[in-house]
Amino acid sequence: MCQCLCACHISAEEKSAAAAAAGKAAKKQQQQQWKSAQPSRKIRKPSWQRKSSEPAKEKQRSSSDASRRSHRPPQGGGGGCHAAPNTQPHPGSRTHTKYTNHITKIPNMGSGHYFWAILYFASLCSASLANNAKINFREKEKKVLDQILGAGKYDARIRPSGINGTDGPAVVRVNIFVRSISKIDDVTMEYSVQLTFREQWTDERLKFDDIQGRLKYLTLTEANRVWMPDLFFSNEKEGHFHNIIMPNVYIRIFPNGSVLYSIRISLTLACPMNLKLYPLDRQICSLRMASYGWTTNDLVFLWKEGDPVQVVKNLHLPRFTLEKFLTDYCNSKTNTGEYSCLKVDLLFKREFSYYLIQIYIPCCMLVIVSWVSFWLDQGAVPARVSLGVTTLLTMATQTSGINASLPPVSYTKAIDVWTGVCLTFVFGALLEFALVNYASRSGSNKANRAADMHKENMKKKRRDLEQASLDAASDLLDTDSNATFAMKPLVRHPGDPLALEKRLQCEVHMQAPKRPNCCKTWLSKFPTRQCSRSKRIDVISRITFPLVFALFNLVYWSTYLFREEEDETF
Repeated sequence: MCQCLCACHISAEEKSAAAAAAGKAAKKQQQQQWKSAQPSRKIRKPSWQRKSSEPAKEKQRSSSDASRRSHRPPQGGGGGCHAAPNTQPHPGSRTHTKYTNHITKIPNMGSGHYFWAILYFASLCSASLANNAKINFREKEKKVLDQILGAGKYDARIRPSGINGTDGPAVVRVNIFVRSISKIDDVTMEYSVQLTFREQWTDERLKFDDIQGRLKYLTLTEANRVWMPDLFFSNEKEGHFHNIIMPNVYIRIFPNGSVLYSIRISLTLACPMNLKLYPLDRQICSLRMASYGWTTNDLVFLWKEGDPVQVVKNLHLPRFTLEKFLTDYCNSKTNTGEYSCLKVDLLFKREFSYYLIQIYIPCCMLVIVSWVSFWLDQGAVPARVSLGVTTLLTMATQTSGINASLPPVSYTKAIDVWTGVCLTFVFGALLEFALVNYASRSGSNKANRAADMHKENMKKKRRDLEQASLDAASDLLDTDSNATFAMKPLVRHPGDPLALEKRLQCEVHMQAPKRPNCCKTWLSKFPTRQCSRSKRIDVISRITFPLVFALFNLVYWSTYLFREEEDETF
């Protein structure tokens, strides 16, 4: 019975064959058993009963037959479990004799049926196990491959027929699995990707028997054994297969003739970029696949239904983020016909945090450092010159480093606007010092000339006063011809012109000082004289430069961030 339970998974065909064979053998063996057991049907009677007369024998036989007909148990009723008692019957008891005859007949019938049932199942199990031991599925695979791919049976140069065996184009369904994206180069405008590429089509010439579902598919590693689509990557620059440890390629042939081709490849593909919004941009890199020689009348590529493009989880890129991907068709028409084409667009968003730390913040710091010269004294020429020149050279170096990592394009990029304005502010701070220095020197020269003129005027006035005093003294001394001195009166009359002139001179030299004005004191910070023009330029620059730079930041960020959102919605 244990063997019968082990054979429960045997196929229906094997079971039927084994059952037929076992049935025949059991029938033959049963006939032989019945023939050999035929003489033993007569029950050996006791010695005292054999001495009875012939009529008694006939009556006993008839009574035993009647008892057998009335008390016969059902077929297979387990007679083997109730053995007849091995006791000697009491002499002279006829009813006991009949009962004994009936008991001895039951085990023979029940035991025979139970024995044949066990024999049948045992033969069935042994036949099934023998059939399983004989089947070698590897040998079956070899025979199937030789049958469908043998010499003169399959020609790999002929394309498969269309759908449902028609003469239409062969349909090839494609799906890809993106394993990694190693780099996206802005200078050469290319990107590298590693992917698993799969193609699936139906070739009715490759149908085979799956042996009741035992052969799910056949596996090949040589692509030249079957017909292959002539697909190529139209925007490929470089590419290679992977052969470590073994070539990473396989072909599966299914019983219905379906063929699955899978291979792992690494590609370097062209990716034309628009860098107008760099580094606030988004780039679309495409992967294009097309037929090289078969036109759409013979071969058509379609994306696999459901999930044609798969991307590995946690895909990490150093400066980009893969936002989404789109699949589409790109059939191309040439002079030789129309060719089927597939493409997948990968949308990458540039990570702005790197550029914020490496470019934007350092440029802002350089611009702010250049404004320190506005608070230095206008006479500190070495300090202001060294500060302005150092910031200008640093900003120029920063700009050249940024442009070195970008291709030389004909249009203006967002980063060019930023670095150009920052460089302009730094250069403007240096020019402001030059203007202050010029104004300071021109004002000092004018002041020196004014001081010299003032000194000359003062000297001239002093000489005039001395001359006037000498004239007044000569008027006091009036000598006559007799050499006698005459004294003039010391008190002059009000109408005397000499007394009026002296009084005016005293008023000029003894004027009272004027009271200071608060408004004029505050306005002195913005002097209007030529000698203080340099100071006024510094004061105005301290307010003008930060305000203009803040206004530029407002316009810059609002413009480019708004354009970035427009591109995202598009």
